[in-house]
Amino acid sequence: MAAARAASLRRDNLRARRRCSLPAMRAMVLHAPGAPLVHEERPDLEPGPGELRLRVEACAVCRTDLHVVDGELPLPRLPIVPGHEIVGIVERVGAGVDASRLGERTGVPWLGHTCGHCAYCRSGRENLCDHPVFTGHGRDGGFATQVVADAAFCFPLAAPHDPVHLAPLLCAGLIGWRALRMAGGDAAVLGLYGFGAAAHLVAQVARHEGRRVHAFTRPGDDAAQAFARALGAAWAGGADEAPPEPLDAAIIFAPVGALVPAALRAVRKGGRVVCGGIHMSDIPSFAYRLLWEERQLVSVANLTRADATDFLRAAARIPLRVQTTTYALARANEALADLRGGRLQGAAVLVP
Repeated sequence: MAAARAASLRRDNLRARRRCSLPAMRAMVLHAPGAPLVHEERPDLEPGPGELRLRVEACAVCRTDLHVVDGELPLPRLPIVPGHEIVGIVERVGAGVDASRLGERTGVPWLGHTCGHCAYCRSGRENLCDHPVFTGHGRDGGFATQVVADAAFCFPLAAPHDPVHLAPLLCAGLIGWRALRMAGGDAAVLGLYGFGAAAHLVAQVARHEGRRVHAFTRPGDDAAQAFARALGAAWAGGADEAPPEPLDAAIIFAPVGALVPAALRAVRKGGRVVCGGIHMSDIPSFAYRLLWEERQLVSVANLTRADATDFLRAAARIPLRVQTTTYALARANEALADLRGGRLQGAAVLVP
């Protein structure tokens, strides 16, 4: 009897200590491709040399996260914490990092580290590094209350906006910016295939630059088409429709290979089609005449730190309307499901 009472007392004391203790670091963790993320508590993270630790304020949910979770991208390690559109406050710094960064609001993007010595890094094309590390892919990301990142690949966020507004800029904005630059500065008539997180930001930047934007959505998606028109699109329709005028360039954000011949068909002679995603379903065969007459088909791979600096500078002066739906961290699986099912306008953002 006494032993049972003692055991019961120990359990009560343990529960009391747990209630009184500070919350541990929490994360949504992928243990196997295709499996739901698991909510876990972990010890506080410690930054190593050249690193900093952020208290995560917000992390947007990207289609690349969906590719990671669904097993459509090879993963260098498991388990992994997804998330690479991270906004947070620097709360610890490792050796070699300026202590003045403590308390700074900082953004962490997809490109988490590069080797610095391969031919691509040496020629200013670090986005093509032979040995990169990607946030939420090769190192734990921001679906968590804390994250450790390479300080050299983090960006101070001086824009006077809340973290939820800023988070989608760290990938949807950055990759959209690079895709827009690759579309060409002389592309006055621009088509956007897939009108999600990236396209709704790119459309506004393109309009700010004086371009005319045509938005292509899933056939029958009246809400997305109305959203595109509200953001300044001159025309919005289904991806199975022809635009009202030939396009100078098109950017494909939807991971659907069948859109490639459709976009080639829509661009004028000498036009360019830019594939803006990291993964796409197989591209069907198409007649050479769609590519002929000096049309170009190119892809965007990752980003450079220069891209981030340029875009964040531009975003500070362009009055971007960032459309978001917020989810508590523990609802990350629901956010991914809504993205997978096409139920979002703009970007999903996790808030710890």
